[in-house]
Amino acid sequence: MPLTNLNLNWRRPFRSNNTTETDNFNTNNTDPGSEEGEGEEGEVKSDGTLHYTLERGGNDSPPAYQEASGAPVESRSPLGYAVGPATIVFLNVSKMVGTGVYSTPSSILKGTGSVGLSMVYWALGFFTSLASLSVYLEYAAYFPNRSGSEVVYLEQAYPRPKWLVPTAFAFVSVVLSFSSSNAIVLAQYLFRIGGHVPTDWELKGVAIAGYTVAILVVIFHTRFSYWFSNGIGAVKVLTLVFIAITGLVMLGGNVSRVPDPHANFADAFKGHATPYGLTNALYRIIFSYAGYENAFNVVNEVKNPVKQLRRNGFISLAIVTVLYILVNIAYFAAIPQADLRQAREIAASLFFTNVFGPSNAIRGLNFLIALSSFGNLLAVALGQSRMLRECGRQGVLPFPRFWASTRPFGTPLGPYLLKYVLTVLMIVAPPAGDAFNFISDLQVYPSSFFNVLMAVGLYAVRYRRRRLGLPPRGAEFRAWDSVIVFNILVHVYLLVMPWYPPEGGAYAGDVSFWYATYVVTGIGILIGCVIYYWLWTRVLPRLRGYRLRQETLVLEHGAQSHKLVKVPVDELAHWDATHDAVGRLLVSRHGTNESPWEDKHCDGEKVGVTLRARASDLEK
Repeated sequence: MPLTNLNLNWRRPFRSNNTTETDNFNTNNTDPGSEEGEGEEGEVKSDGTLHYTLERGGNDSPPAYQEASGAPVESRSPLGYAVGPATIVFLNVSKMVGTGVYSTPSSILKGTGSVGLSMVYWALGFFTSLASLSVYLEYAAYFPNRSGSEVVYLEQAYPRPKWLVPTAFAFVSVVLSFSSSNAIVLAQYLFRIGGHVPTDWELKGVAIAGYTVAILVVIFHTRFSYWFSNGIGAVKVLTLVFIAITGLVMLGGNVSRVPDPHANFADAFKGHATPYGLTNALYRIIFSYAGYENAFNVVNEVKNPVKQLRRNGFISLAIVTVLYILVNIAYFAAIPQADLRQAREIAASLFFTNVFGPSNAIRGLNFLIALSSFGNLLAVALGQSRMLRECGRQGVLPFPRFWASTRPFGTPLGPYLLKYVLTVLMIVAPPAGDAFNFISDLQVYPSSFFNVLMAVGLYAVRYRRRRLGLPPRGAEFRAWDSVIVFNILVHVYLLVMPWYPPEGGAYAGDVSFWYATYVVTGIGILIGCVIYYWLWTRVLPRLRGYRLRQETLVLEHGAQSHKLVKVPVDELAHWDATHDAVGRLLVSRHGTNESPWEDKHCDGEKVGVTLRARASDLEK
């Protein structure tokens, strides 16, 4: 059956050449900015073996097509619509400004070999982040009613083999969803306030206590957690502004404790860098800027999301870039290179000591850095909980109700509890040193792999939309091809260069064993996901005589999820005839519905999808 032809004039309402009396479209309230127009909600368009349904969210975004194997669109967000412009800015800022700008300048200086090249890298972070931000924005323009960012974008870019990429990403996201390193840094700064050198278990105990408070803040009330995070984000910005202004004052020669603030800037590019060092420095830069995408995790909680994300996402990135560069200038003005190269988590504390001396003011400023670390824990928990919830809503994880439910506080309690358990485990179990560094590095390689997939997948989404007859551009944003290619090259570089040995040999990395162990382990995790997927979706169903089908669960307060159910082969025809492409139970002309499987639900808002339409779809 030929593909449906669609009107390509984005200023006109969506119409189909095969429209019948029962498939009329609303042409009176068409959003002129919507390329998809106002088709009948739940309508299915087929592209070979793929089925695209037109869905509308409750966040004032235009109706949008998505491949039906993806998690169902929640027409009313169970998490509310409390995310405004300020929250978008501070969700991003609070995740970007965590521990990176305080703890990584020394390692970036060592990796680049010189002050000048180090500053170039901090500026380069803006362009790499801007390129990735553009990719996220175009995806958001295609899918403006789904939270979860990468979960959604990978799911829609790679819908076949069915559930493969979602399974792999969900598994990696769940297993590596801990925030132990940031909690440890928070504890280190808290102890530094009191001038106490903690034992390992003292450090771990305070880290667990700090993370416990952070999780309790976000569990009980969504709107309050956003307000609290915004307040800490404002304090973060003011702290960096203070450091930046202090640095400029020093360069003006107005701080007597720093005799020569220009010393590090004389012959700024003098030094030696290795490929391994440059790669590690780039990793640290990307780590320091990570968070520019955090607001994309809450898209379905934002009114008019693409416009708001485009504007405020760029504002947050620009603010952080300017502050990062000025703060590093302040560091180089106050701290001799030799001291900065030896510093780890205490670069900012060295700055305070050199400028103000060992006074109570340093304790106050260390408290501000600890507060910044705490705000980062909040921002990461808020964004990552939505990502984990979306992984669960796809149906590829066990216990979909656990992931999707927002009971009892109207927050994603299941993802929060999982993050808490894993973070506490990663704080307590690995000993300081090699094991801790290895586990922290383990998050890097799979993340780079999925970033490459996501950028390349944008071209796949464009191609399928052309085949479907939709305009190639996003409704409100389209990334330049040169920007997408640049983004792909950056992340391919991050996949290739970790194989390059460090200066000093294969055992000269940040662990005592082989330097690329974390790379091989990351690849092994991905391969293990593929093997598990093949056994779960191919081998076991054929051996036991069933096939997997997705079923839509309708939960409380508008929450929805997919659940994968086992349908015996001899009952497949009945299942396919009584469920639509998304997995919703169809309603007959007599208003009744029947299903022999567990968790039967009928989404009353989708009753416009009839058995006749489903039969026509099956003929394709």
